Amino acid sequence: MRFETLTIHKGNLITDSAKPVVQPITLSTTFEHGAGEMMYTRANNPNRKALEDLLAAMEKGADAAAFSSGNAAGTAVFQALEPGSHIVAPDDMYHGLHNSMVQLFEGILEVTFVDMSNLEEVKKAIRPNTRLFWVETPSNPLLKITDIRKISALAKEQKAILACDNTFATPVFQNPIDLGADIVMHSSTKYFGGHSDILGGALITKEVNPFWEKVKIVQRVGGAVPAPMDCYLLCRSIRTLAYRMKGHTEHATILAEYLQNHPNVEKVFYPGLISHPGHAIAASQMSGFGGIVSFMVKGDAKRADEVVSKLKYFANATSLGGVESLIERRASVEGPNTKTPQNLLRVSVGLEHTDDLLEDLAQALD
Repeated sequence: MRFETLTIHKGNLITDSAKPVVQPITLSTTFEHGAGEMMYTRANNPNRKALEDLLAAMEKGADAAAFSSGNAAGTAVFQALEPGSHIVAPDDMYHGLHNSMVQLFEGILEVTFVDMSNLEEVKKAIRPNTRLFWVETPSNPLLKITDIRKISALAKEQKAILACDNTFATPVFQNPIDLGADIVMHSSTKYFGGHSDILGGALITKEVNPFWEKVKIVQRVGGAVPAPMDCYLLCRSIRTLAYRMKGHTEHATILAEYLQNHPNVEKVFYPGLISHPGHAIAASQMSGFGGIVSFMVKGDAKRADEVVSKLKYFANATSLGGVESLIERRASVEGPNTKTPQNLLRVSVGLEHTDDLLEDLAQALD
């Protein structure tokens, strides 16, 4: 099946004898012994199985694990590492997982944060006990691009695991497993859900191996799993993922080009722009550049906040990936240790008419 067909049919597991066209929601927390593979919904559930089968197929993996949030998914990978393991991670990575590494696993794991788009910096960060390379490409919120193939070669040489956060690109535009990743992570809250109303996370593995079995134990025993309704809604939303992503990317490209030429904009971060330092690598491993654009307004944090306050169609809110446009001054929510410029605004470009979005930006920036 092609991707669009797969997303519509693969996640539709029909177990009801009435043969409905759409999978029912199975709310039961327990199942009769001997009646099938299900026993208790924390361990498995028909709706979660449908979602995990779909996720694995979308990312071309051997298996998948669904979680109650993106942070729970990423943290499960860290939990599965042996104590004393060293991680190489991006210095501009999503702050929730950054906090997981440095707060939850302080004294248990070691981590070095580097510019993952700079291969020499990555090489210098490697230690004898490096067991995990964590990649986020495009990164949040600076939209840096990491060469997955080259990091994969380093990981194999080190006999370490390469995990890639593919939330921004989605499997519509990038398949990290094809590029050498061992595990792919998603915040399914974002583009998979697509409507800002589902919390979830996911991991997909290239192969079922002892490390993956540890991850599955963390999922099953730790219990940070999504409810059947959330799994059902994600399968439902993923049916339109390919078409939504095409729209998000088309709109983001238009906005990025407009912002790049605006006199009150200092700098634009979008890998689809030829001027982006990672454009060539992005073009070699992505088929589209996603729906997130970051830009720095000319001026300070106060000026950036003024721009946000004037906008009508861009909600000043955290998160991304919904059909509505969102904007946020990222430094204001990342805390005092943020490396994000104070005048940087991150935009999750929605599916509104682009003329309305451009007119709104024009009046806010002037």
